[in-house]
Amino acid sequence: MGGKAHRRNALVILGGAHDLLQTIYHDTPDDLNAVVIDEATGKIATSSDTTVYIYRPCGNATGILKWSQQISWRPDATGAAVVALSWGSSEELLVGTSCLRLYQTAEDIKLIWTRGLSSPPKFALFSRDATLVASTAHYDRLVKVWRRLSFGSDDVRFDSTYLSHPATVTGARWRGSEDRNQCSSNLLYTICADSRMRVWAAIDPRGQQLLQLWAEIDLQESIQPRSIGSATQSCHRYALFIDSPDFICATQIAAQVVADGRKEHYALDHLAEVARCNSDVCVVLDDKGHMSAWGIENVGANSRAGTDVFNVAHVEHFDVVSLLKTFQGTPFVQFLTFCNENHESGLTLIVHQFDGTIAWLEGRIDDVFDPSCIKDRLRLKALWTGHERPIKKIVRNISGKAFISRTSDNEGLIWKSRDGKDQLALSRHSTLESPERIHRTCLLYDGDFVINLHHHSISLWNSHDITAKLVASRDYLIQGKPLCLLLLPESTEEYGLAYVATISSSMKGIVWKVSVPYNFDRKRINARTMLPPAIEQYCDFDLDSKDELAFILPVDPAGSTTTVSSFLDTFAKDIAVSYNHDGVLHTWTARLNTKKKSIDWLVTSTVITAIREPSLTSGSSNRKIAVVDSARNGLTVWDSRGGQLEYDKHFGLQETIQDLDWSSTPDYQSILAVGFPHKVIILSQMRYDYLDRGPAWAPIREVYIGESTCHIIGDSTWLGNGNLVIGAGNQLFIYDKAVKSSDEMVTDLSIPVHNHSSMDIFSVVTLLNGPLPVFHPQFLAQCILAGKFVHVQRIVINLNNALKYFTDGDRLDSMMGIAVNEFFTEPNDIYLTRKRMRISPTDCNSENDTEKISDELASSLNAKLTNIALPDLSSQEQINLAYIVACVATAQKHQRSMDDNAMRYLLLFQQFMLRKAQSPATNLDITWREIAWAFHSNSQDILVDLVSKQYQGRMLWKHARESARNEYTKTDERNPINCSLYYLALGKKNVLQGLWRMAGWNREQSATQKLLSNNFKDPRWKTAALKNAYALLGKRRFGNLSDAVNVCAHQLQDLQLAVTLARVSDGDNCLVLRELLEDIVLPRAAFEGDRWLATWAFWMLGRRDMALRALITPIYTELDTPGSLSQRAKSYLTSDPALVVLYKQLRDMTLQTLKGASMVSPRAEWEFIIQCARLYDRMGCDLLALDLVRNWEFLSRPREPQKLPREALDPGKILGRQSSLVVADLSSPQSPILRECGGSGIAQPAKVFKEPDVNSLLDTFGF
Repeated sequence: MGGKAHRRNALVILGGAHDLLQTIYHDTPDDLNAVVIDEATGKIATSSDTTVYIYRPCGNATGILKWSQQISWRPDATGAAVVALSWGSSEELLVGTSCLRLYQTAEDIKLIWTRGLSSPPKFALFSRDATLVASTAHYDRLVKVWRRLSFGSDDVRFDSTYLSHPATVTGARWRGSEDRNQCSSNLLYTICADSRMRVWAAIDPRGQQLLQLWAEIDLQESIQPRSIGSATQSCHRYALFIDSPDFICATQIAAQVVADGRKEHYALDHLAEVARCNSDVCVVLDDKGHMSAWGIENVGANSRAGTDVFNVAHVEHFDVVSLLKTFQGTPFVQFLTFCNENHESGLTLIVHQFDGTIAWLEGRIDDVFDPSCIKDRLRLKALWTGHERPIKKIVRNISGKAFISRTSDNEGLIWKSRDGKDQLALSRHSTLESPERIHRTCLLYDGDFVINLHHHSISLWNSHDITAKLVASRDYLIQGKPLCLLLLPESTEEYGLAYVATISSSMKGIVWKVSVPYNFDRKRINARTMLPPAIEQYCDFDLDSKDELAFILPVDPAGSTTTVSSFLDTFAKDIAVSYNHDGVLHTWTARLNTKKKSIDWLVTSTVITAIREPSLTSGSSNRKIAVVDSARNGLTVWDSRGGQLEYDKHFGLQETIQDLDWSSTPDYQSILAVGFPHKVIILSQMRYDYLDRGPAWAPIREVYIGESTCHIIGDSTWLGNGNLVIGAGNQLFIYDKAVKSSDEMVTDLSIPVHNHSSMDIFSVVTLLNGPLPVFHPQFLAQCILAGKFVHVQRIVINLNNALKYFTDGDRLDSMMGIAVNEFFTEPNDIYLTRKRMRISPTDCNSENDTEKISDELASSLNAKLTNIALPDLSSQEQINLAYIVACVATAQKHQRSMDDNAMRYLLLFQQFMLRKAQSPATNLDITWREIAWAFHSNSQDILVDLVSKQYQGRMLWKHARESARNEYTKTDERNPINCSLYYLALGKKNVLQGLWRMAGWNREQSATQKLLSNNFKDPRWKTAALKNAYALLGKRRFGNLSDAVNVCAHQLQDLQLAVTLARVSDGDNCLVLRELLEDIVLPRAAFEGDRWLATWAFWMLGRRDMALRALITPIYTELDTPGSLSQRAKSYLTSDPALVVLYKQLRDMTLQTLKGASMVSPRAEWEFIIQCARLYDRMGCDLLALDLVRNWEFLSRPREPQKLPREALDPGKILGRQSSLVVADLSSPQSPILRECGGSGIAQPAKVFKEPDVNSLLDTFGF
């Protein structure tokens, strides 16, 4: 365990190289200057110039070790600075100011001894047994040794003597031991400016001196380089000590490694002999890579032999030297060594460089002292360095291999990430100190160059060296406030050139051309061909946007390099995202025009979020945008390509979102880090799930830094390797990419991690995204919806055969032996699907196809799924797969009497029953999607039979009264008013009477019971009921059919009940139903973006052309609906790819639907197909996406615009097949609301459209 006083006011406590236990900040303007740990009690003492703080350990019994402040005090009333601290025995603390003071700290602070000094001490150190104290002042050649004369009494006394040195004493240390209470002589090692190390021991206890000089080592002469020359000579010397207990322990660990056969080392026998002599070792270094080790034994003996100080090893190319050259800005260094018994390396070396850097190195002792030339004697495990002020901003480069952290005082540190098992996660590369305030920053070429944008100038810094140098600068003048600094797309032909741009709040901008002397290929480019550093104003521009810009910022590259595109179109990479005060987002791309020396801009997408005054926005190069509302606790994630809402979450009022950072997997799956004051929640993109309406984003990890520091998070960023860097206070916290499979967030997602205890974040996100195996329940379900029942049959049969001999650890063929081209080379017409299901077995490609999915096969496969954990499925997904297998078996049994739409409804109904069984407390309803498939099915009789069998053969009263019972029991008072409408609609007046008899507390009980006791079939009581209904209607109660329907639709928010009441009471052609559809259903469908509801409602109204158009175009464009759209209407769930299946089916069905299809613009249909293909891809159904874009047939449209009105066109000629298969229904009635929508107007001439080439579709989608 170690502690260190961090720069300024932070005490950082660590349990190892990468084990941060706690960070304690001091709210004081004084810097901390000393820290010391009491190994016996675990107490930590630290001090500023005037105050001493003591922290005691707590919580060790609970397994959470922390330190809390015990006390703080000012030891010197005169204000003298505290310069030295040292723990003695029995919780005694020695404090050095202008005098030495000894305090007892067991309970309260008690001063037990003090003695004045002529000069403030440079150090004051207790010996290991606390009987001696060594102290000296700055630039003093005398070491004063204090001997304690009494213990355990209030009368503490010391006497003292001096140890004289010929020059200034620069360092001192007492010999360590395993136990401070063991009886051993106290040895003092001192180093002074004459480059000699001296050993002091109590040779003559009766002499006048407490300690006598026993031996000395000349540090200059101890290193003799093997080669002679100025390049190998150095006068700098450094010394470190390895105490005998640590040397013995490290040697034993090395011997154990050799005994285990992991490595042979011939130098180990020599080191074992040194260890057997209980020798201390003094290691002497220089800054040229030379090291000499000296053993010291028999210290304190009355007579010293010539062999008591002997050479242990002489080593060339010592690793510490190269590390010092890399990180050290000053030659002043202090060393600390100890043996880590729990680590294979054994020897640990702490290097404290006085420029503010502490390095942790580890190595095996036989490697350290091996005289042969070997590498990696010591491995750098950790490097502690950083800022003096709190971190304000972190900016990464495109690849994520470098970033710069900035403070408010314009100090920047450039860091580079390192990959490798034994390498640091980060290394400090360079320091940048700007005299001007830094407004924006971007990094070039992996952090070797930095561009800073100031308010009136732009500067270029060369950060190759430890200290970054300003190499170019240029002033600029722009209208408005500069908002961003954009790195424009790179050109692979222009080496050493970069183009950056800024955009102001007035939508004005400047582009600069930056030349850097960067060597891309050292074999071809030499120093003469490198461009000198320069910044040139390339051009200025005006975006000329009509919207008032609130902010514009660069798109997070998320690991992908933006290169120059051949065309300036919507497929080019986004480089910026902007938003206005109304929450309208725009994404931008740009391309330089080198001929005109200008820049062209293009808006690639527009997203209307309806979020007023967004407080924070961040865009990803993967076309994702995160938006935080004005209250800073609401987060939405949008897909900018389709303008769809993918995630909407409101956090607690105390959880303020203050940072957003994007990353992505190597296959471009998005990851979002949402920063709060003391934690970061990591969200992962998920596959779309339209059957279960699952979330498109989910949290997979939460990083909480509150246990490590009390500072709030300043900023965070992702590294390219998946590590997350968080800046809080003046510290950088690095969290690796490992995600524990036992984490509650991971288990909630049911990821198939199986035996993996942890996985890296990229692997977890890949499991949540990417292509699915063909036996995955989601893929099978989408195949059924797409009409590929034959493929589903083959997959299920092949899976059953594959599991016959499956054992744990085996892999399953993701394609189940089916060729990829079989999914899209055959026609996909839904009218041929049922025909294929009835073809003879000889037409199949496999012997397995001769089998049928019988109930026995389904039972056998489901039994295997119960006992076998499939490698690519979670337990919940295996349950879903079992339900789909049962559904397929049922459809196989009824294939001659069940059409495709019935099969689709059956699948969705099975999923509904599964969700209902898993969440019995949740009030779930059949959605309009299921209703639409059943409505267009010609097998409704068998569907009724199958659904009734789900309820054990008959529809029980308990199922029908479920809604009524829920309304009755939803409140504690059990008010019969809540369920009266349900029971009356179901004809259960007697049940309602019983409920009113129990409602004695209701003042209306008597009158209601009297009313319900009458026979309402009698005209007299029927008239009385109507009169009472009008009175109740004034009190917001139910009346006649129209009133009852309105109550269901408005008060109960139950459209299905309202439609049921209207259709059961007066039929499908009643006025009440039509008014319900026109006034309530269609506006609600437009408001919520429910295309399934809209197409059903239009079909019920006889407007089949609009029913078709509602599937492909937003509903609000078909209706003049007042008000704004709900967030639900913008959700990705409104764009179900199954809509394209119903669209194709209805398009070819009637003349009205053909007419509606002809009114859809070619561009709209093309975009609809591309969007559905993207949705299939996001669902993991890439094969279905490829099938859709490859086999889609566009309508054959006329080449020349038609001058005849739309009604004069023959829609049957549009479709390339016999018109006798199309139902003639152009004379269907129209309602007034639909006539206002253009149902009777003269159609515009059809646009000329050429069917897109198949290859262009594939290219657009990414195939």
